[in-house]
Amino acid sequence: MRKLFMVFLSLALVLSLLPMQSSLANENQDEADVDLWNALKPLSTTVSFLNTGAHPDDERSDFLAYLSRGLGVQTSSMIANRGEGGQNEIGTELGNGLGIIRSNEMIEASKITGVKAYHLSETTSDPIYDFGFSKSPEETLEKWGEDLTYERFIRLIRTYKPDIVMPSFQDVESQHGHHRAITELTHKAFEDAADPSVYPEQLEEGLDVWQVKKLYLPADSEETATTSIEIGDYDPVYGMTYPQLGEESRYMHKSQGMGRDIPAEPRQTHLELITSSVDHEAGKFFSGIPYNLADWAEKVPNRGLSKHLEKLQQDLERIIELYPNREEILSDTHKALKQVEKVLKMTQRTNMDENIKNDLIHKLELKKEQLQEVSFVSSSLHINTEIESNVLTQGEETQVTMRVSNEGNKKLKHVETSLITPESWVSEKSQSFKHLDPGQTGTVVFTVTVPDDQQYYQPYDRPILQTQITFKEKGTTTTKVQELDNTVSVLPDLSLQAGPDKLTINTADIQEDIPISVKVKNYFDGEKDAQVSLNLPEGWTSDAAEKQVAFTERFEEEEVVFYINPPSDIEDGDYSFDVVANAEGKTYNTTVQEIKYDHINDSYYQYPSTVNTVAFELLKPDNLKVGYIESGFDEVADYLFEAGIDVTKLTEEDLASGDLSQYDTIVSGIRAYLSREDLVQNNERLLEYVENGGHFVVQYHKPGDNWNPDNTAPYSLEIGSPSIEWRVTDEAADVTVTQPDHEFFNYPNNITNSDWDNWVQERGLYFPMNWDDRFETFVSMADPNEDPFTSGILSANYGEGTYTYTNLVFYRQIDNQVPGAYRIFTNLISYGAE
Repeated sequence: MRKLFMVFLSLALVLSLLPMQSSLANENQDEADVDLWNALKPLSTTVSFLNTGAHPDDERSDFLAYLSRGLGVQTSSMIANRGEGGQNEIGTELGNGLGIIRSNEMIEASKITGVKAYHLSETTSDPIYDFGFSKSPEETLEKWGEDLTYERFIRLIRTYKPDIVMPSFQDVESQHGHHRAITELTHKAFEDAADPSVYPEQLEEGLDVWQVKKLYLPADSEETATTSIEIGDYDPVYGMTYPQLGEESRYMHKSQGMGRDIPAEPRQTHLELITSSVDHEAGKFFSGIPYNLADWAEKVPNRGLSKHLEKLQQDLERIIELYPNREEILSDTHKALKQVEKVLKMTQRTNMDENIKNDLIHKLELKKEQLQEVSFVSSSLHINTEIESNVLTQGEETQVTMRVSNEGNKKLKHVETSLITPESWVSEKSQSFKHLDPGQTGTVVFTVTVPDDQQYYQPYDRPILQTQITFKEKGTTTTKVQELDNTVSVLPDLSLQAGPDKLTINTADIQEDIPISVKVKNYFDGEKDAQVSLNLPEGWTSDAAEKQVAFTERFEEEEVVFYINPPSDIEDGDYSFDVVANAEGKTYNTTVQEIKYDHINDSYYQYPSTVNTVAFELLKPDNLKVGYIESGFDEVADYLFEAGIDVTKLTEEDLASGDLSQYDTIVSGIRAYLSREDLVQNNERLLEYVENGGHFVVQYHKPGDNWNPDNTAPYSLEIGSPSIEWRVTDEAADVTVTQPDHEFFNYPNNITNSDWDNWVQERGLYFPMNWDDRFETFVSMADPNEDPFTSGILSANYGEGTYTYTNLVFYRQIDNQVPGAYRIFTNLISYGAE
């Protein structure tokens, strides 16, 4: 059957390419005109679809690619939060920094599938925040604020007006609580978005109620599905199947290690119809919903309007058939734009059911937008915009240069360029050309002045600067708004980054002359002198009250170091202090975190330049020597070093041929077997290290992180799968120490119940599900109303040494300066070092 399909697939590909290849040859093109096809295909249908999920990457990429790129359906994805509570496989950003990465990855992924991405979360540290895994939709909505979340959800549906809505996940107990919450709200919104008594203030603001036509859920199999759709078709324009196109988009979620290579083969999406407000024909996904304007013609009572709708759809189909002839498409598109305007006016004047009328007006407005996009792409206008600096500061004047090239074969008339900026910005409004001949390039330069009180860059705000271009053809105007190639941001003149920005004072061994480095970066375009100081707590001293920095140009950095001393009688507590700089009478007290990766646009996250300082007692062996195998996913090694522990970061050379016996303990970072191929290759050396008397502490891994349950550890150790079920998400869950007399809980620190207090986000992830009897267990914990896990800490003797595995999230706790986690982890790595 598979061979037969591949033969058919190849034949279909050859046949489908014949007319296209002929047309492309006439245009002297070697490849499909993907941009043009992306613009044309949506003309074929009026259907809109919304996929709902909780986190970036929740979108059903294969199905969305099929709907959007395969059928031209206007397709969107609504995501609740920004993924701030997830893990990062490309860097050390966590929290809001990670949320910014994942949001921008969602944007890039959506470009590939032609999907518009929306978020309910509006800003950093928004109430709708990814607080980590939840097993309960009730907990999720309690933390997000159910009314806030639902109001934004209803607002989105009334704004976007989808015909079909489908959550990404079923509402079942084995599913993430965030996913379940969004699925439950989607069910509820099916009726409420159409109810004028639900959030009536939205209607007063100008929104209309909206009745979704169908609500689907993903089905487990064909047996439970009411509709199954073949989505594995090969598309010659993209050179791949729609599921492959979906995987191309998932590769953009690099911080989560998404994306995989898949073969071209049949694939069905199975769906279960939950409810419908229209007549539904069994097995027909779109039944009861007008698929295009010809179907709409059958719904309107006015025969004249009906004929115009039919004619308009015929015109749209002809435009699609003209692919890839850009010149003819451009001409016919502007005729269609005139026709859409005419049909819109007729619709507005026609007496008919108000809901049908509003729906049709909405569809015609969308057709105008789509035709505008077709017009711009088929015009072959290319816009290259450059700005003197993508980073600006308050009060700065800069220049923006636009080069507009006519790369087509048709003269374009009345071409006008302009900048879109906030109203308070001073800039020239527009510049125009009477016409642009084929091959001609016009250059315009805009001078822009940033106001002195301009708000600083916010990661989720709309772009602060965009370009707009218009031209006229056959009496109608095309308008195109474009973003610049990279982010334009207004930042403070100076950024201050303290190192460390999290300081642990060990009251059992108070450090002296603690170095606090301050990296100051100049974003101002020119000379800038500043005085840097620390606002130390009362009783603390520093080697200097302030230190000077001087800059001559933008992006210069200088580093100054202060040596500080806490009081000799310091008690446990919080002693956080700020780092500030004063320049020309203005105070700067924020850190600008630069988030720059090749697959996403640059972004910035600004937060207070504070040294978060906690003092507590941490006992440690005097001569403990630790080797740390960094994974790139945590910063535990640095935190341990700053707490006074002798830590050496082990390199590839160290693992391959270094003297491992010099270390009392070796620790692997979280998921190190995934990120460190040299660790996998030298695993036997580490087991020999243990066998010869060493102590190896391995932090948590996922089942797929190059972890072999039979031979990665010295004895069999299988990580829980599906991983969603093997975790304790309640950070305050009761912990029972099952071997309280063991050294793990008594040396060098005496562990008490209070050491399990104030943990953040969760207790543990990916608990082992099976392990060799030679492993001992030490702790027991569970989420409410669940059986306890006993594998949070596993340890076994192996030869002369010991091997310890822990899936407790020490890295999050240490990053958040939880004293008890420091003490417990220090005990784990001190085992046998008395």
